Amino acid sequence: MMTLSRATCPVLISLAILLSGCSSNQPVRYAGIDSAAQLTANTGDNADRIPYRYAPPVDWSKYHSMVIEPVTLYQGSDNQFGDMEQADRQQLASYMQKKFSEELRPRFRQVSAPAPDALRLKLTLTGADTTTPFVGTFTKFDLAGGPYNIVQSIRGGQGMFSGSVNYAVEIYDASTNHLLHAYLAKQYPNAMNVSASVGSLSAAEVGIDKGAEELAEQLK
Repeated sequence: MMTLSRATCPVLISLAILLSGCSSNQPVRYAGIDSAAQLTANTGDNADRIPYRYAPPVDWSKYHSMVIEPVTLYQGSDNQFGDMEQADRQQLASYMQKKFSEELRPRFRQVSAPAPDALRLKLTLTGADTTTPFVGTFTKFDLAGGPYNIVQSIRGGQGMFSGSVNYAVEIYDASTNHLLHAYLAKQYPNAMNVSASVGSLSAAEVGIDKGAEELAEQLK
């Protein structure tokens, strides 16, 4: 088991803070998102993962069904896919459709047409980072990456050379088309999640899992 001296810990914590603050692929206020003009900076504790949001008070208990639109792949010039292949983008979009539908199904009856008690969910995949092959796994244990990833794991930060996913969530009243809630998010696995470092898209898929679970919890 890896142990850290008292003298080493402060240095590692400082390094983690510095590197996490400079992490790439942080969501921007995408110009092509319908709710962009209504999004404001999030000042809450989760601002590192959800930097922008629109969150007026909503009584979610009066909604019992949901129209889930097909996940959209964001095509704006401010997308954050980098050089990711179109096939990988589509794979993540399909996975996102599946996972969000699964997580929301126990709470909402999924319908195809607006109704007085229905929400309409629009999901837009806006970017993703792949996990660097072999390096992402190796840095969980080597002397350079291991301590950093341990600190990031404790802090809830992103692991070294780990993939991630960026997306937009927009929720409307299905019958009036009134925007009720929206946010931009970045999700990634725990920094010490070894299984999520195997495969270039595995970390992004775990990020989608976390995002779907988080939304389902919000709408309870």
